[in-house]
Amino acid sequence: MKPLTIIAEAGVNHDGSLEKALALVEVAARAGADVVKFQIFHADALASRRAELAPYQESGTETTDQVEMLRQLELGRDDFLRILAECRRLGIAFAATPFDPSSLEFLDRELDPPFIKIGSGDLTNAPLLFAAARTGRRIILSTGMAVLEEVRDAVGVLGYGLMGEAPGVDADFGAWVEDKVLRADLARRVTLLHCTTAYPTPMEGVNLRAMETLADRFGLPVGYSDHTIGADASLAAVSKGACVIEKHFTLDKTASGPDHNASLDPDELADFVSRIRAVQEALGDGLKQPDAVEQENIMAARRSLTACQAIAAGEFFSDSNLTVKRPQAGLSPFAYWRLLGRPAKRSYAPDEAIEPGELRDE
Repeated sequence: MKPLTIIAEAGVNHDGSLEKALALVEVAARAGADVVKFQIFHADALASRRAELAPYQESGTETTDQVEMLRQLELGRDDFLRILAECRRLGIAFAATPFDPSSLEFLDRELDPPFIKIGSGDLTNAPLLFAAARTGRRIILSTGMAVLEEVRDAVGVLGYGLMGEAPGVDADFGAWVEDKVLRADLARRVTLLHCTTAYPTPMEGVNLRAMETLADRFGLPVGYSDHTIGADASLAAVSKGACVIEKHFTLDKTASGPDHNASLDPDELADFVSRIRAVQEALGDGLKQPDAVEQENIMAARRSLTACQAIAAGEFFSDSNLTVKRPQAGLSPFAYWRLLGRPAKRSYAPDEAIEPGELRDE
């Protein structure tokens, strides 16, 4: 079975409170998610004073200043070390999205995440992409708001980082697509998440076929970062081959803040994870063969060539004395035409299955 990673996106739904952040870790672990993910940033390094709020950020936010909003959502170094310790205690992986170089350095050097997640807003942040790749860690890159050429170039920057080669003035960020060796290396290290950057995303805006386009175009593992209400889009993404599913969750969907209303509550998260696991299990291994649960039904459900009347030894088999009936206890119906016109080696009573030995002299 293909591995599937479920990322429970806590994001900034802790509202700047360590206590809430720890509670989010517990909720994610109890729900059975593989990873709980946060966001690490310094407000002044992330946005300028000229940055206005996005429409979805205005809901429940008193300030119109993006920097001020972000400051209210920051957690400090000691907070994240405490969160990491709680993750380890509860047996769930910790990950984070860094939004600036110092946050990236802290994440890499002190928090030891299984991967570095880069959000859609930073898909064009080439210096941050390069620095993230230089850590040598796996990269998960969301692709909301992007066209294919931007995704191509973002992955190209990651490729330079993996090679340890700073891009020059003539850097060709798209060349990796034709480089089989680099492409194979990137496939081991980079996962692309299809995403629609809208909170919440309406179903008509999901466009899951774009996830397949990413896989076909670039040959990299793909997944889905889900901002819709409910689980339907993620369930469909898993059925289409997503190897990573990311979903926001919260302690309280009615709380003030930018992401709460498009998030799952604790019970919904547990149900979400359970349903994703069920779909993953249902996908199976792709081999077309009888499953173990089918074996006991084969004899009862399938048929054999059967005498429809008494057949004497030496009598020729014909369409008048042969039929096809359950159970599968004798000669396969595929042998019907081979059997016609042959003499019976022994007598058969009505409803008796014809033995495979009738064809052994062929």
